[in-house]
Amino acid sequence: MSSSTPRRTLLIVDDDVGLCASLADGLASPRLEVLQAHDAARGLALCTSRLVDLVLLDQNLPDGTGVALCPRILEQNERTKILFMTAFPSFEHAVEAIRVGACDYLAKPFSLAEVEHAIDKVQNLSRLELIEQAHQRCVAEQGGSIALEGSSRPMLELLHLARVAAASDAPVLITGETGTGKSHLARQIHEQGPRHSEPFVSVNCSALPESLAESELFGHERGSFTGAATARRGVFEMAERGTVLLDEIGTMPLSLQPKLLAILEDGALRRVGGEAVRPVQARILAASNSDLEGDVEAGRFRRDLYYRLCVLRLHVPSLRDRPDDLPELCRSLLARLGARHRTLPAGEIESLARYSWPGNVRELRNVLERALLLQRGETLAPSLLLSRTESVSAPAPAPTPAGDGAPSATLAAVEAAHIRAVLARCGGNQTRTAAALGIALSTLKRKLHDLR
Repeated sequence: MSSSTPRRTLLIVDDDVGLCASLADGLASPRLEVLQAHDAARGLALCTSRLVDLVLLDQNLPDGTGVALCPRILEQNERTKILFMTAFPSFEHAVEAIRVGACDYLAKPFSLAEVEHAIDKVQNLSRLELIEQAHQRCVAEQGGSIALEGSSRPMLELLHLARVAAASDAPVLITGETGTGKSHLARQIHEQGPRHSEPFVSVNCSALPESLAESELFGHERGSFTGAATARRGVFEMAERGTVLLDEIGTMPLSLQPKLLAILEDGALRRVGGEAVRPVQARILAASNSDLEGDVEAGRFRRDLYYRLCVLRLHVPSLRDRPDDLPELCRSLLARLGARHRTLPAGEIESLARYSWPGNVRELRNVLERALLLQRGETLAPSLLLSRTESVSAPAPAPTPAGDGAPSATLAAVEAAHIRAVLARCGGNQTRTAAALGIALSTLKRKLHDLR
């Protein structure tokens, strides 16, 4: 696949052959392909078979009118922008053109500069609409971001492969445990590549109800099922020339996998309830935290789709496999949380490194955010907030068992020793100690009173 900037398509629909040829010569460029049609039927056929971004549409055609053709073009792709052209301009014509879906109106005769200015204005509008729509979807999908940073060897190797992936249009499969930053890596690949100015649309396949997944991914036509009052684009059309991230790809229903394979193989899709084959020019990235090879062997995931997605494979290492990145990650996450002035005391990084981090970088972010809320002062001790789930320090010596004349420690004595130890680690701060122990401050004060 080519890694060049996606080329846009302009269609001129006018029965004046000389005008079409003149405009095509003046407007064609490496970034803009210009097509010509001299009647309504040919113009509609091109809009059906191609992804057309902009149409220069004449009002009077041999087999119809521009006003009648405009809504039929928009039925094929509602993102197509239409500029009307007419030699008989009037206020009524302009109002009618806008009413049926045109975005601007040009009166003949016009100069090439006027056409270029109108095209630039429309393309900028279209790009802003797509990027805003994609941004809103990504905000809803992703929530808080996960830092993908580090200078350890595993991370340096991963970031090198990400740059290789960004320079290509090949499908990429990103694997790794939950919370490692797979979605963040996908966005980084998009932003470092030639499609960076186009939309980035992320969809979590595991969050899609199976009954709605096909419509969400591939779109649907009006009346295709109960409740489909209007036609709707799916994520592949929303990403038009940008990038689609299919997160948790292993949860995609087996019945929908052939349609995804068809997009990868043929660059086309059919909406639910539709007959038209619509071109797809979005790049596809996929992410999974599951064992896709095992899913293939078990028949839960198509083998041909797996190999088609796995042209490039990037594995994001777990946080426990790169403890050297903890200092950099903590600084970065604290900065993102607006707490650059808060620091970790000596020995805190070592305590964090002894934790297994089952939630990876997402868990680290959550722990730091919780520490910012619960702990006061310039220094933070987030490791104290992990004591209830998994020990972050060397295990304490077990109480001496009964036997051989050695007395056994009572439960009260063990609790008292633990409270004193945590209180010491918190520098005597009772609020932080209560948070670390998972008890109310009033409960801690009562227990400390009993220990006197």
